[in-house]
Amino acid sequence: MPRQPKKSGYTAAHAQSGARGALPRLEVWPNRHRGYEIKTVIPEFTSICPKTGLPDFGQIILRYEPDETCIELKSLKYYIFGYRNLGIFYENAVNRILEDVVRACRPKWAVVEGTFNTRGGMHTTVTAFHPKRRRPHSPAP
Repeated sequence: MPRQPKKSGYTAAHAQSGARGALPRLEVWPNRHRGYEIKTVIPEFTSICPKTGLPDFGQIILRYEPDETCIELKSLKYYIFGYRNLGIFYENAVNRILEDVVRACRPKWAVVEGTFNTRGGMHTTVTAFHPKRRRPHSPAP
């Protein structure tokens, strides 16, 4: 008889954790130029694992082509600091950052990549795209 997989103890509440938590507002400023890319590297991203309560560490890279507005960097810094006490999985953090950036500045395209420190012998990178990609391994714009 095949062995039944052990239940993980992760719940829907864990999966939803941090998805709607309060974070500082992203501010924008008017863009005067067209056809260029902004890349912001955040080397000290931290959040909290909603299951264990332990801190997670990683790097976030935000790349986007602005349209009418750009993200103001001081507000981005405070927004990212808001994750330090937020219980959220890596995947949710990366996707939420993308959603919040898109909502704030409506870029032509955006990519958020989170590279998280090794934990349990595994290294994880999560990449989210706007607009959403149809092919899973397509290169970034």
